[in-house]
Amino acid sequence: MSDDHTHVREFFGARAADWDSRFPDDGPAYEAAAAGLGLREGDRVLDAGCGSGRALTPLRAAVGPSGLVVGADLTPAMLEAAVRAGRDRYGRLLLADVGALPLRSEAFDAVFAAGLIAHLPDPAENLRELRRVVRPGGILALFHPIGRAALAARQGRRITPDDLRAEDNLRPLLAGSGWRMTSYVDEDARFLAVAVRAD
Repeated sequence: MSDDHTHVREFFGARAADWDSRFPDDGPAYEAAAAGLGLREGDRVLDAGCGSGRALTPLRAAVGPSGLVVGADLTPAMLEAAVRAGRDRYGRLLLADVGALPLRSEAFDAVFAAGLIAHLPDPAENLRELRRVVRPGGILALFHPIGRAALAARQGRRITPDDLRAEDNLRPLLAGSGWRMTSYVDEDARFLAVAVRAD
């Protein structure tokens, strides 16, 4: 396991037990993001870096009982938190590195990734792996329940010019990884960048 993976597992493993209670008001933002992606009944969606599974319920609502929802995360303690919260009823949970997914190519209609991009050890390569598991024309949603400025303020830091989530950085990163950005919202109440698999 790489040092990056060890760090991520340690960071999130130490916070998994009380993750949801630390951010109790994020539910509506997840619901709005999932509802706004244009998912249809029967679609297949991957929640990449699903953490405690907060997106699984609204993603299940979006794709209905005939759809497929899979939540993949690198940190066992986060998946355990998802099970304790009962979210495994809404999607299958998978212990996996999103940079090397044990999933078929073109298996999904969409990938939802909340707070993931800042934790990817090789963003360009990892975004290519997410592209691999999405069908042609499928979508990628990079989400956070608060915007970049609000998140930086919460963490007591400043936004730097090299922030991957800045539109001027994210658009070419996605393009170089086989995605075409179709929308970008960065406001206090949410961050949501949506891209389509380019072919």
